[in-house]
Amino acid sequence: MKARVQLSDQVLAYIGKLAPQPRKRLRDALHRLAEGRADVKALEGRLSGYHRLRAGSYRVVFHYRIDHGHPIADCIFVAERSLVYQLFEQSLTQT
Repeated sequence: MKARVQLSDQVLAYIGKLAPQPRKRLRDALHRLAEGRADVKALEGRLSGYHRLRAGSYRVVFHYRIDHGHPIADCIFVAERSLVYQLFEQSLTQT
């Protein structure tokens, strides 16, 4: 599914702090998400309704929505694979 990709402040800040190679890997994955060619998987359990985008050792948590008939991928949170789901769940309970 082709979609417009929107990045949260957390995602923008995280990507901005990365070294050039991981930054490029994440940007490439986000471009593939927009084109509908990304490694995407629906999350389950308490994170049902969200999806993850795989970019090397990083994961971007996002959800799809429709705005005026156009799909949008709201990228909410990014972190390394070993931490992303735990940190994202914590951020959900704090809001």
